[in-house]
Amino acid sequence: MSTSETSRFVRLRVEMVLEITDPAALSGTALESIAAEYGEQGGESAEERTRAETAVREDGAEALASLVDPFDLVSEVPGVELAQASWSSETVDYDPDDPDAWDLDDEEDGEDDEADFGNDAEGGVRVPHNG
Repeated sequence: MSTSETSRFVRLRVEMVLEITDPAALSGTALESIAAEYGEQGGESAEERTRAETAVREDGAEALASLVDPFDLVSEVPGVELAQASWSSETVDYDPDDPDAWDLDDEEDGEDDEADFGNDAEGGVRVPHNG
């Protein structure tokens, strides 16, 4: 691929720390989503459905990951089509009162992404976010 062909593609990195305030509501919503996805119990994918249900009942991070869809984040952005996506969720130790808990330093170039809206290490441009 030439540079003009690859320049159409952008890697958007988003990292969030979310607090699960109602585990029952989260897992219940994830279970409803699984039921809608797999349809009637006992079908061809009954074993896969059972594994998914067990995972979202036992782990809030799994429940959250099952509900988050990167397509939903960009589906209504004009002029953009999702080409590929990967995401994961994990339980982390986080202290919102610790000023170092949210470390945005880029380990490769040592620059703070939030403070510097110039060029990044890969030659791209960093812009402030709306959040």
